Amino acid sequence: MADMHLASGTGPSGLVSRLITGWALLGGLVLLAVVLMNTWSVIGNQFGTPFPGDFEMTEVGICVAAFAFLPYCQLSGANVTADIFTSGASPFWLAIFSLAASVVALAFSALLLWRMYAGLLDQKNYEYTTAILQFPHWLAFIPILISLALLAVASIMTLAASARQL
Repeated sequence: MADMHLASGTGPSGLVSRLITGWALLGGLVLLAVVLMNTWSVIGNQFGTPFPGDFEMTEVGICVAAFAFLPYCQLSGANVTADIFTSGASPFWLAIFSLAASVVALAFSALLLWRMYAGLLDQKNYEYTTAILQFPHWLAFIPILISLALLAVASIMTLAASARQL
């Protein structure tokens, strides 16, 4: 089932697939930046020039990167599954399980999108910032909300694909 949904390269679904793949690659670049920053911080600590706020930026970067991977995992079928329970299932039941998983992912993404948007507004209204760099917390919510919106779209795409399999 992996990459089944990414295979459609034409039309709106192909465009969305490429967008989701690009978003995941950007998340990978954020993760790489966090690793490089932490490497620089460790080396800098040895020579008396630490990287100020490395813990804060690690926290934000890892969170943003993790959310960026969610739509790709949904679309490519790379989410964690319990194959031991479904190894003997017929294609019909596998499609039913896939449909149910897509519905749960869609509900999950809609719920998180709603609540994370409320969190963004709270963080912005109360002007929360990180302690050292004074980085506004609400800025980290923007790529997370984009990730959740893409997760909802990916869930709709996998739901439609599973429905077609039935």
